[in-house]
Amino acid sequence: MEKLVKIDVKNGYEPQTVEVPKGITTKLVFNRTNPSSCLAKVGSMDLNFEQDLPLNEDVTISIAPDKAGEYDYSCGMGMFHGKVVVK
Repeated sequence: MEKLVKIDVKNGYEPQTVEVPKGITTKLVFNRTNPSSCLAKVGSMDLNFEQDLPLNEDVTISIAPDKAGEYDYSCGMGMFHGKVVVK
């Protein structure tokens, strides 16, 4: 079983906080429509990913967190933040 979560990258991340189930592979699908170079990357040390976000393209990042908690991610410059809440 997989879960799919779409995240629009406009004026930050929308939705800013997403909930995902523990132990289930979840695909975070980012789509950046804001041309700001600040939002051209997304990364999370907590979830161990860093990914370029080309303009107007879906970028899928698969995660499978096995511990409940809150995991942060942000743009390349650390100005915009989002959160994955694992329950």
